[in-house]
Amino acid sequence: MAQLRSLNPSRTTIQLAYYCRNAGSVCSGSRNGLLGSVTEFYSSNNKNKNNHGKFSQKRSLHTICAGANVNSNGSKNAVLRWQNPILSDVRCLHSAAQDKQAQVSVADRTQHVQSKEEGVKPQRDPLDVSFNDPIAAFKSKTTWELARAYLVYMICSSEKIVEHNMTLLKIARNVLGSKLFVMLMKSTFYGHFVAGENRHTIVPTLERLRSFGVKPILDYSVEEDISQEEAEKREVESSVSSAGDNEKDAGALPQYHVDKSFADRRYKVSSARTYFYLNEATCERNMEIFIKCLEAVSGATFGTGITAIKLTALGRPQLLLQLSEVIMRTRKYMEALVGGQGNVLTHHKTIKDLEKYYASVGDNKDVQQFLKNVTSDKEGILHLFPWSGIVDEDSQLSETFRVPDPLTGQMRRLISQISPKEEEMFRNMIRRLNTIVKTAAELDVRIMVDAEQTYFQPAITRITLEMMRKYNKDKAIVFNTYQCYLRETFREVVTDLEQASRQNFYFGAKLVRGAYMEQERARAQALGYADPVNPSYEATTEMYHKTLAECLRRIKVLKDCGQDARKIGIMVASHNEDTVRFAIENMKSIGISPEDKVICFGQLLGMCDYITFPLGQAGYSAYKYIPYGPVEEVLPYLSRRAQENKGVLKKIKKEKRLLLSEIRRRLFRGQLFYTPKGNYVPI
Repeated sequence: MAQLRSLNPSRTTIQLAYYCRNAGSVCSGSRNGLLGSVTEFYSSNNKNKNNHGKFSQKRSLHTICAGANVNSNGSKNAVLRWQNPILSDVRCLHSAAQDKQAQVSVADRTQHVQSKEEGVKPQRDPLDVSFNDPIAAFKSKTTWELARAYLVYMICSSEKIVEHNMTLLKIARNVLGSKLFVMLMKSTFYGHFVAGENRHTIVPTLERLRSFGVKPILDYSVEEDISQEEAEKREVESSVSSAGDNEKDAGALPQYHVDKSFADRRYKVSSARTYFYLNEATCERNMEIFIKCLEAVSGATFGTGITAIKLTALGRPQLLLQLSEVIMRTRKYMEALVGGQGNVLTHHKTIKDLEKYYASVGDNKDVQQFLKNVTSDKEGILHLFPWSGIVDEDSQLSETFRVPDPLTGQMRRLISQISPKEEEMFRNMIRRLNTIVKTAAELDVRIMVDAEQTYFQPAITRITLEMMRKYNKDKAIVFNTYQCYLRETFREVVTDLEQASRQNFYFGAKLVRGAYMEQERARAQALGYADPVNPSYEATTEMYHKTLAECLRRIKVLKDCGQDARKIGIMVASHNEDTVRFAIENMKSIGISPEDKVICFGQLLGMCDYITFPLGQAGYSAYKYIPYGPVEEVLPYLSRRAQENKGVLKKIKKEKRLLLSEIRRRLFRGQLFYTPKGNYVPI
């Protein structure tokens, strides 16, 4: 069997490798057929060489293999080996062990291709929107996996065990030793919540999910297990400019400055992974990890997979704080200038309006230059600053974020002092993100940029939207995440949808309830700024449904106007079955079908299987958030999962009931050794 293990595979590479697995005309022993295909592949990709930059030079195609195929009389052809001096890294790997580690299910792939090319209708099941069908929920699981899930949920129901789970895990490791501890974890928590240790061992999990209509969102979930003191030290040091913290400056906003009391960003957070900046080399390693996630998901999902990333993993948090403060100070500047609240775009002011405000200083050269750099269209001003330059060019932050005083014409900096070294750090952060998104576009994999704390989020959203503008020209490659427990979420989503429409790019959004509520409230109270969080769970649900309904309404408008409805793509990332039902009912009522591929659903691996799998098997676009990594290095992740499950006992109660029902059914039906075998194709 041929296999592909490229460090930088493109979609074309994957298709070529797959073709070599299945097409006898290429891999049936004809050396010229294989050489021609490889040469054609290289020639077509070489045309795009300049688009790949340094990254492609570093990550060149390094393996294309042609294995032994069985011909019509049953004999096997010899393994083909060819080395081209142009492709110095092309070599054949025919080790059975290597093949087993990297291969994906040929039968699954054949089914996928046939379903698409021959118009074969894939298997679909009716959807029980009450989500009470244990067979549909767990047909992808062995009976042992059901028993393990039930045991894990029982343990998660014990508050004392969950409260001290990290201590208990460390005691177990010391008592059992490394080898036995790893075996215990794989048989319990790790085996339930984590897909595997590396990009190769997770392949069986990805393939099984896919055979039951579910796609992956991949996340390398290794975290540093550092003390609170170390976390605080790193955060404080990396959140203050070398020029000092200018919190006392006129117009400074306390929300966007570090406070030691909340420097450990893990405080009161159970469900979100946290990165603490150490140095630029660590950020480079994080970039490589994200790229490996892209490669892993690309090799097994036909462009339907997603990788989750965090911007705090790619750069110094000080830069995100300062950029967030710039954005909020700009909003206050516009509010003082023209009145009203919200994003600059929402004011619908024109360049002529600005010229009137600066009339008394209109002949000032700096003011004239400022007006030239304002981004606008026929509907009004989009941005006061040239944001596109931030992600496309080597712009200087200190020089970019300046506005004229309407009375004197003197230019004022909205960003606190940044040293040349910190300017370089910012450019490095943007370079890393550009590299990741460019790779995702080449591999036809989606990127979801996770939401973080409110004091980082304005910068994260702004940078993510610029990445959308740059890369989401033909489809939604980049998705932003919106936390619906925030009071401003609806307004922010509407503003960003408006920008996408006016600048003509595909808009991708993941809607979540949120992960930092307790931390955000405590910080706001301590530092004296307005609580950014909705007052109740019901208000958060209302915000979620209102935001989702607006997105669906705009999708319908696109359909009715004959435009591409996929200009807006939404992931309903929720474990709340009422929210999932709300989405399904609204899709039906306004005529949006699963085949439109504009709405998808996502839940965590090991949680709410009774929602995810029935959706996937009924033909909806369903995802599982798939963590992976070495056992002992994902213990902080496992600890969080236990904490999160403690907080959703109602959901655990239902899942336990359905698990027990399915286990009993299999026992009574003599299906104790049931083997999952799916025949579904994800939409």
